[in-house]
Amino acid sequence: QIISQTASLSLSLATLSSLPLPAKSEEVLSEWERVYLPIDPGVVLLDIAFVPDDLNHGLTILETKDGGNTWTQRSIPSAEDEDFNYRFNSISFKGKEGWIVGKPAILLYTSDAGESWERIPLSAQLPGDMVYIKATGEKSAEMVTDQGAIYVTSNRGYNWRAAVQETVSATLNRTVSSGISGASYYTGTFNTVNRSPDGRYVAVSSRGNFYLTWEPGQPFWQPHNRAIARRIQNMGWRADGGLWLLVRGGGLFLSKGTGISEDFEEVPVQSRGFGILDVGYRSEEEAWAAGGSGILLRTTNGGKNWTRDKAADNIAANLYSV
Repeated sequence: QIISQTASLSLSLATLSSLPLPAKSEEVLSEWERVYLPIDPGVVLLDIAFVPDDLNHGLTILETKDGGNTWTQRSIPSAEDEDFNYRFNSISFKGKEGWIVGKPAILLYTSDAGESWERIPLSAQLPGDMVYIKATGEKSAEMVTDQGAIYVTSNRGYNWRAAVQETVSATLNRTVSSGISGASYYTGTFNTVNRSPDGRYVAVSSRGNFYLTWEPGQPFWQPHNRAIARRIQNMGWRADGGLWLLVRGGGLFLSKGTGISEDFEEVPVQSRGFGILDVGYRSEEEAWAAGGSGILLRTTNGGKNWTRDKAADNIAANLYSV
């Protein structure tokens, strides 16, 4: 699934839950079909999730029951009780249990694959805005704010436990003297945050001048200098456990080896001068990259070589998430 929006709209923080696709021929895998949605042109979709027990059933503020071919508008009464225009940032399912987080602070939970949603109360003292949630097990989830707070629950969200001891701003106040370039300009929020399947996180600072990582069990986020002159656009995890890194103005880098690293090498891509905004891995060998002006690239050897797919060339939009 790819999320796009018209080029005149501003870039919004987005994450996307991957939908594993059935095995198909190489010829079919290289083809994309545009899906038209019953929403106003000014509405920006930030996330999509599919119910694992029913891969035809997906939800955003819309709902599909045929694998994404057609979508219908879906209202959530528990999010319409107040005079707020909520922005839903992230949605995640495990089995029939699903979670949605948004801004102003709102948390929704479903146990019946989205047929009904329950609003879970949240503390007004949460540091930052909730930008990401991951369903991790029965009645369990992991939630992240844009200030680096990570919370976990195992009882449907009625109680949350902090997984880190302080916000990123507090961490940088202690570590800025250790040589993190640009930390003194940190505004206290993430530009992007991505989670690996085994629970590790990588986040890009708001200005893109350094990045941070966190692994389960660590008390604090670990800041890292970028080894690249240009500022970072986005970062995420490869299927083999390594990192990919995108820089502003165009450029794709892969970390050497697997695991957390500060050693990256650039990979040549045919982006036609447009910036790449996101990368998504389907396997250790196959991945897709998407970006400005409908740029769409594919690799079948883990990222060493990329070929251009022209499916979105005629769409006047940026592709923000894949």
